Amino acid sequence: MDILQAKERIVDFIRKKCEGAGVTGSVVGISGGVDSALVAHLAVEALGAENVLGLHLPELNVTPPEDVLDATEVAHGLGIEFRTIDIGGIVQTYLANMPGSDPSNKYVNGNLKARIRMSILYYYANLGSRLVAGTGNKTEILLGYYTKYGDGGVDLEPIGDLYKTEVFQMAEITGVSGGIIDKSPSAALWEDQTDENELGHSYDTIDNILIKMLAGEEAGAVALECGVSEAELDKLLQRVDSNMHKRMMPPVGDLADIRI
Repeated sequence: MDILQAKERIVDFIRKKCEGAGVTGSVVGISGGVDSALVAHLAVEALGAENVLGLHLPELNVTPPEDVLDATEVAHGLGIEFRTIDIGGIVQTYLANMPGSDPSNKYVNGNLKARIRMSILYYYANLGSRLVAGTGNKTEILLGYYTKYGDGGVDLEPIGDLYKTEVFQMAEITGVSGGIIDKSPSAALWEDQTDENELGHSYDTIDNILIKMLAGEEAGAVALECGVSEAELDKLLQRVDSNMHKRMMPPVGDLADIRI
């Protein structure tokens, strides 16, 4: 891919989507990671710094301090309006008021945190008549590696057709800090969580597999070329299939044949 051409197309996409919605600005959840840093840069190029609001939504004692510093650095470097809101108290309020909640279930509570963040992004988007610019990339979307109605709940996905490895490339030419690019990707939904540990492979390997499989290459050959077992490849592809529902609108019960 021509990364420079892709960058210009994404900038134009953001601008046109906002114009089409009759708004001039966007809200970006800036986590301190490379995806959100890139989207913030692209949104500023498309809309102007004065029309982009950055929100950092850490959880005290869970979000790494360096993420807070990196998110702040991104926003200040771009000159955008920026707010940091600790979601820890909101999470605890939810858990305290839901009978049968389980504070020890990190996966369920991780999804809750993602949905709380989505709600906050939309609150400020509605308040300022802006669109929520998502930060999901093609690798995450194909794998379903995001929370339905959480970080997947957005108005547009500017980098949704960039594999994670392409995100790194575009971030580098766009001016994202090298420290952010080199940092281990993590959703930071619980302590010591990293994407690649959870997925079981590096993004380089995963992207190589996905690109080859989408090109129609035979599974056994792909496994051999990418240095994974067929069982590992099958597990990854099962993730793609089982998360198909995340990439589709909710199904509707079809009544067309009984409508008079």
